[in-house]
Amino acid sequence: MKLRILQCLLATAALLPFGIRANAKAPAAYWNSNNAISPFRLPPPPVGFTPEYLDLNGDGTPDAIRSVTHNDIPVLWLDDDGNMRPGDLEGDTVNDCLLIDRNKDGVYDLIVKWADLDGDGRADLQLVAEYPFNPTDEVWPNGHYMVVLDTDKDNIFNYIDWNTFRLECWQKSGICDFFPDYSGKTAFMKMHASTDKIGDLRLNWENPFLFYDPDKDGLTEMAIRLLDSPPHMKDPKLPNTYDHMQLTGRIDWVSIAVDLDNDNRPGQEFDFDFTLGFQGEGFDYSDQVHPLRNMRGLPEADKFFPDPRFRQLTELVYADHEHAYDLIFQRGKWSRVNFVFDEDDDCGRWERVEFCDNLDPFKVGRSRGGFDNHSQSDPSGDRGEWDMDNSGGGRLYISRFDGRLHLYGAETGIWRIDQNTTYYQGWDRLWQRRDPERFATVRYTDRDGNGFFDYIEYDLDGDHTFETTVDLKALGVDDRCELIDVSGFRYRDYTKMMQRMADNMWRQAQQAVKIAEGYGLNTTWYAKLKQAVSIRERYHKGYWLQYYLYRDLEDRFIREQRSDLLAQLNKAYFSADWKSLNKR
Repeated sequence: MKLRILQCLLATAALLPFGIRANAKAPAAYWNSNNAISPFRLPPPPVGFTPEYLDLNGDGTPDAIRSVTHNDIPVLWLDDDGNMRPGDLEGDTVNDCLLIDRNKDGVYDLIVKWADLDGDGRADLQLVAEYPFNPTDEVWPNGHYMVVLDTDKDNIFNYIDWNTFRLECWQKSGICDFFPDYSGKTAFMKMHASTDKIGDLRLNWENPFLFYDPDKDGLTEMAIRLLDSPPHMKDPKLPNTYDHMQLTGRIDWVSIAVDLDNDNRPGQEFDFDFTLGFQGEGFDYSDQVHPLRNMRGLPEADKFFPDPRFRQLTELVYADHEHAYDLIFQRGKWSRVNFVFDEDDDCGRWERVEFCDNLDPFKVGRSRGGFDNHSQSDPSGDRGEWDMDNSGGGRLYISRFDGRLHLYGAETGIWRIDQNTTYYQGWDRLWQRRDPERFATVRYTDRDGNGFFDYIEYDLDGDHTFETTVDLKALGVDDRCELIDVSGFRYRDYTKMMQRMADNMWRQAQQAVKIAEGYGLNTTWYAKLKQAVSIRERYHKGYWLQYYLYRDLEDRFIREQRSDLLAQLNKAYFSADWKSLNKR
């Protein structure tokens, strides 16, 4: 009897679809529609829905599928490579084009186009055109025009939330594992405007955003962002209208972000340490032409598009991975250079640590006129320096007074200290949800105009008053240092520079420990700082170990009324010559 029951159960189970419980019903909609998990794909039509197959050119084969997705939202698949067949529920993501009428008003307002540029059967390009539901005369922000280039062949492109049908370029898993293709060697072009507001669709605003993977680990070690700024963005007094929002064909704003110690990893995919930025007249990039294949679909399908011009593109114009860096330095005409160093090592953005303003060092908060005025800046922890006339030509130097990388030609600099990364930046300032109420600040000034900082001010108690000042010239310390020309750098040159800087910092720290102990200081108080297992730790802890010991020795010499030793100490510390303080 038990055997017959078992046989019946097995027979019944054999009639059920694999994975469907006996009490489950066939779903009316795709299983991952409007769930609280990530919707990575467009839901197919509901079970029982029959798509309409359109023969647009009269050759007897379907060229388009008119269908719906969840919530009865109309979709149209266009076959741009001739492989659509009757019975297909969707097109392919190799060369086809997807159109979606999100608000069901008869106009396709979200369009996604894939293109296989090299003929290997895999898409190399994805273009997204998004149109606003309620168009206005203002150009920005009013829709999106975005192209992603899959130069590392991982088949990852942009991310669309298929529950909301919104382009979500910033969605991520964890701290900074972004769903769009910002990791590895890749690139995108983007403007926050619909295509009908853009005169020349070969160009773009972020044109391009380049991501580099020199060690081929699938992660990004370097990123270059190039902007073609329309007149309104250069002069906000001009109206945000079509005439004043057209692209110029010139790159006038650049940032180069580098992971100096190459410590990115899964879970911390973006760990850029410093950014060098340029603004000014820039350079013409009209000769940086890249031919396109497989963009053009059937002309008979143009009627379905609010603006079919991008389907007719035969080329894009942008500076690519191989040429962008050299164009910046060889062709660019720059009037200003910005420098940012992520001293608290918390930047988890996908591109940069670039936004520090040469404004009030003590005002804190978004749009409040301070160092962190920009909405995407780190409120505390970054060090910014500004060469407002490009007198230094974007060159760098490692100073003796603190062992750190600085911008040659900078008139001033600010370091808003976040020693223990209390105010974590993450990828977006809004994610952070708090600003520091109290912070230490260091200000650097080039008083003699020779391009090197010679005057340092410290506000360590956070009262917005610099209580300590150091004049290198008065101490008899030469502020001049060896210049570093990064115009010919490649990524390995940046990592070597960081390695050298960290090793020197740590070596100086070990000398400081010996000197301090020679004067009777108990350095075990700083045991935490005396252990370093990475390049970043040698850099970070090496600096702070020296500073603590310097201040402790200063305190001792003041207490002992040893003005002679105090003078020697100041010169030894700010000239990176601890050995000169050896006790005799």
